[in-house]
Order: sequence, then structure tokens, then C-alpha cells
Amino acid sequence: MDALDVAGEEVSLELSLLELIRTRASQINGCAYCVDVHSKDAQDKGESDRRLFALPVWREAPFFTARERAALDLTEAMTRLSEGPVGDDILAAAAAEFSELELSEIIWTVAIINTWNRVVATARPWPLG
Repeated sequence: MDALDVAGEEVSLELSLLELIRTRASQINGCAYCVDVHSKDAQDKGESDRRLFALPVWREAPFFTARERAALDLTEAMTRLSEGPVGDDILAAAAAEFSELELSEIIWTVAIINTWNRVVATARPWPLG
């Protein structure tokens, strides 16, 4: 998992967007450790507290760009796959905002964080201090 995680960092996407994706998936999956780690990483990459606090309600908050909204919508659909397939409309919206390479990077980022969430939520380490 560590090697996959390192490979997942070699992307063309902005790092702050990756941390929003990781934080949101971790919130949905109930992984307190990963929420703690990735919200801190997001802050370290310049993300504001205001936007991090609004992340669970990003659809209603005016603080997110169309690009971020497309990524977050895809993140939620992939993370909630048990509720139904990722809709064509969600994929089309993401494809309108991201290049094919960027879209594949988002998909892999979501896949990796969802795997980490399952491992860590099961192992239950304490959030970092």
C-alpha cells in the first residue's frame, strides 16, 4: 500500500485537490485517522479551514470551483459505489473539467484512499496529535 500511495503522488493534478478528494472520501468512510491526516495535509498545502469545514456540505457551499465540484462528485459516487453505479452524467461532468490523464489520476486517487480507509478504519489507529 505504501508503494501504491507513493506512486499515487506522482500526478499532474494540484496537490490541494488531491487532499480534498482524500479528505472527503475519508469522511464518507468514517475513517477518523485518515480525515485527520488528510485535512492536516490539505492545510499544509494551502487549503483554508473554512473550505475544509464546508467539505461535507460542498454542494451547498459557494467556496468550491466547478473543477473541484466535478472531482468531489466523482469521489462521492466512487466511494458510495454500493449505492449504485457511477452515473454517466458524473463522468461526463468530470471529463469536461479534466483531461483524460487528470481524470485517471482522480480515479486512482479515489481508489487508493478508499482502500486505505478500509485498512485503517479496521485497524483503528489513533488520529495523529
